Amino acid sequence: MNDQFTDEVQPLLRSKTYDDSEMDITPMIDMTFLLLIFFLVASKMDPSADIQLPPAQHGLAVVERSSVIITMAAGDNGQARVYRANGRLSEYLVDGSDLEAQEDEIATYVEEELAEGTKENVLIKAEVGVKHREVARISRAATRPEGVVQLNYAVLEALP
Repeated sequence: MNDQFTDEVQPLLRSKTYDDSEMDITPMIDMTFLLLIFFLVASKMDPSADIQLPPAQHGLAVVERSSVIITMAAGDNGQARVYRANGRLSEYLVDGSDLEAQEDEIATYVEEELAEGTKENVLIKAEVGVKHREVARISRAATRPEGVVQLNYAVLEALP
């Protein structure tokens, strides 16, 4: 009878148990965002803070003889004064009353210098007070000609 009883009875399977060690981190994420918003709102930004940038350690020298040089100086109303040479000589000043004409003159200047065959790079030297949008505008104009191999930038503390 004992053999008959074991043949008919099936073993009981254990039910799945769930691990209670998982932690709900949603409140912690909420607190993190609340703290982030608090510090963003409560912090005081000082736009006039003077930041000293470290000197470049891995920059490569640019050969001026093989570069078309464009010099930019801070001008009035955020507009830069642009010169077709190294320095601020008045005879090389590009008229800035019409921005499109100024960009065309810069593109023509770069194209003429590249046509000589001794230059293949463009070097833009910008004074400290020149706005980035002005440098970007002149950069676009200077790279319009097909022969530009490389565009380099230099920041000048003060022009002579």
